[in-house]
Amino acid sequence: MDLTRLTAISPIDGRYGEKAAALAALVSEYALLRERLTVEVRWLQALAAEPAIAEVPVLSAEAERFLEALLNEFDLAAAERIKHIETTINHDVKAVEYFLKERLAECPDLAPLREFVHFACTSEDINNLAYARMLKAARGQVLRPSLDELIEQLRGLAHAHAGDVMLARTHGQPASPTTLGKELANLVYRLQRQYDQLLSVALHGKFNGAVGNYNAHVCAYPEVDWPALTRRHVEGLGLQWNPYTTQIEPHDSIAELCDALSRLNTVLIDLARDIWGYIALGYFKQRLIESEVGSSTMPHKVNPIDFENAEGNLGIANALLGHLARKLPISRWQRDLTDSTVLRNIGVALAHSHIAYQALCKGLNKLDVDRERLRADLEANWAVLAEAVQTVMRRYGIEAPYERLKALTRGQRMQPAALQAFVRELNLPEPVRRELEALTPSSYIGLAEILAREA
Repeated sequence: MDLTRLTAISPIDGRYGEKAAALAALVSEYALLRERLTVEVRWLQALAAEPAIAEVPVLSAEAERFLEALLNEFDLAAAERIKHIETTINHDVKAVEYFLKERLAECPDLAPLREFVHFACTSEDINNLAYARMLKAARGQVLRPSLDELIEQLRGLAHAHAGDVMLARTHGQPASPTTLGKELANLVYRLQRQYDQLLSVALHGKFNGAVGNYNAHVCAYPEVDWPALTRRHVEGLGLQWNPYTTQIEPHDSIAELCDALSRLNTVLIDLARDIWGYIALGYFKQRLIESEVGSSTMPHKVNPIDFENAEGNLGIANALLGHLARKLPISRWQRDLTDSTVLRNIGVALAHSHIAYQALCKGLNKLDVDRERLRADLEANWAVLAEAVQTVMRRYGIEAPYERLKALTRGQRMQPAALQAFVRELNLPEPVRRELEALTPSSYIGLAEILAREA
């Protein structure tokens, strides 16, 4: 059976394939082959630029053009040729080396240099740089723009609804009022902090041979400053050089990125659940799309499917990110192969995250505030003003303020008249008493509106 959207086992390539399409060129098997080839080509160029390696002379302009074209024109046919070589030799990285040697034979200036392809390298020298470049590209080209859109959308909603007063709920119970905008502003601040940490993770790379000591390098060319040369190579690929490793780069920076992305996703799970709850309370209404069906049996339903979809995808993403972060930094002695199959799932974790971000943007774009519902909830809960009254009583030295308000309000449906009558009997300065009598749940919001507008 041919692989299509309908026959794919993973929903990333099947049901959600269009939503994950932006990542296909960056974290797929095709992308891995392209990045491996890039690392190999750049290493050959680095050897040619090292004066002490006389056997690899400075490359001619024609040779440089050939190599750049090889990278720029890399396509599915080239990737398929590499995979065909792999079926014969049963080694994925060696297949890239053989493919490159095969192509270099076409260029007279490069054909004599074929045995310097993959010179002194172990497979992990190629793989660690390829994966790090893939991650860096996916973060910068897909996740970052997607998160920028989501955070700015939330920031816009925080400002737009800064003054929409709502009843807060702590432990699920009525609590001091806030505003919808302020609750969204809380999430904007949290997301921005995690976003900044995600972008600040510097991805590392190593290129120091079979066990990290430049053993083969020094045997062949003892006069070369190999740490300096490989540092230039790694940094030239846009990565941070790691000078101390075993055979493998220990993946600590990948773990840091996975942890940072997981924390950001956890904030978004909190967002998805809160919005879901506000829709259930009626604070938000969802704009209807005429052609959509909410339930297979209940025609009236408009389900919060975008927020549910996001929560589910974020959960899967975090499960994978957690395993990546816990497993990848651990390798038996100088090398074992348990990281190989795990690394191939990095793109899956990123794809589930990206799908969730799109779902949240879509869901947020369909929300309308029901201000009447907000107002009704506030009016039904005058007891939340007990906090304000007892706090003012404390300031003016009135005895047992908390206990008196507890007796008046706890577990009871407080009527405005009863609370105002209580206030009138208090020994307070007249202007203060008048302010408390005029206080309503809708006006008891502290600095919520200001804080929301400043987000």
